[in-house]
Amino acid sequence: MGDELGPSRTARIDLGAIRSNVESLRAHAGQAEVLAVVKADAYGHGLLPSARAARAAGASWLGVALLEEALALRAAGVDGRLLAWLLAPGEPRLADAVAADVDLSVSAVWGVDEAVAAARAVGRPARLHLKADTGLSRGGATAADWDQLVATALRAEADGTVRVVGVWTHLAWADVPDHPTVDKQLDAFAYAVERAERAGARLEVRHAANSAATLTRPDARFDLVRPGLAVYGLSPVPQLGGPEAYGLRPAMTLTAKLALVKRVPEGSGVSYGHAYVTPRDTTVGLVPLGYADGVPRHASGSGPVLAAGRRRKVAGRVCMDQFVLDLGDDAAAAGDEVVLFGAGDDGAPTAEEWAQAAGTISYEIVARLGPRVHRVWVDG
Repeated sequence: MGDELGPSRTARIDLGAIRSNVESLRAHAGQAEVLAVVKADAYGHGLLPSARAARAAGASWLGVALLEEALALRAAGVDGRLLAWLLAPGEPRLADAVAADVDLSVSAVWGVDEAVAAARAVGRPARLHLKADTGLSRGGATAADWDQLVATALRAEADGTVRVVGVWTHLAWADVPDHPTVDKQLDAFAYAVERAERAGARLEVRHAANSAATLTRPDARFDLVRPGLAVYGLSPVPQLGGPEAYGLRPAMTLTAKLALVKRVPEGSGVSYGHAYVTPRDTTVGLVPLGYADGVPRHASGSGPVLAAGRRRKVAGRVCMDQFVLDLGDDAAAAGDEVVLFGAGDDGAPTAEEWAQAAGTISYEIVARLGPRVHRVWVDG
């Protein structure tokens, strides 16, 4: 098959679905603003197209993990409020981020100090969100360090080098809405906000809710919610309901073209280790996607696809660049389309089904797609 027939591995992203999902999330958020998380190449959906679609649908904020992501958005002309939250000491482009009006998260005194230095270098104040560790034990200042962080930031604000615009936290068990840690963390967050405001912080936003909390915990909305996975139409609480239960639609469809179709006899070992042996004379099809492209090797023998008109599972092990399907006696030819996952309303599997097959979460299924998968953006 030549290039004129199109790429053999394609992720088609429906920007109309992303816009619709953001509109649904705005409805769930009530009076809170929506920050659409577009980190990690928008969970594999494409940083710039996804960010623009989210903005068009009313996301007043965008969020990324890394400064490089934030600066790529600014370089492409994406304006409006933008928060970057995963900073390490000595970030080489911190001053560029301050100059580009990127909001920064800080969890320790050193973060305030570096923001102050960057602000002085570019002649404008840095906008800071102070992160409280309320029980995730990941980013954020612990209760023991919180007052010192707040005091340091407010002293810098008095000097005109920073503005303390937000306080935020992240929930550990938001995907289990009635888990006792959720209430405990929200109480700890409210206390951290109270202490910051009592010390003199004049906050623009207080935020704690990710996708799961946005959809299931109204008491976690505060001034701003930060949905990520739900922006792309996947349910963060699949045990409670699929995307349709929350007005969402998966935006990504992953397809490939059969690279080879051939008959093999009964008893043929398939792929490495012969983990699958054909039970009869059969047709096998070669799919040119593998774990180097993001197809989980853990889904060997279980990953679902739609091929030759039927649902099937990966036959044998997923390899670096390819895997095999047992097509039985169904008609198939090289170049025929195979659907790994999509919206699920056309008989094809979903990313959630792949997650279950691989023993992981749907976040990983979409975010892990590699650069060899051709992205196509459509407006459905």
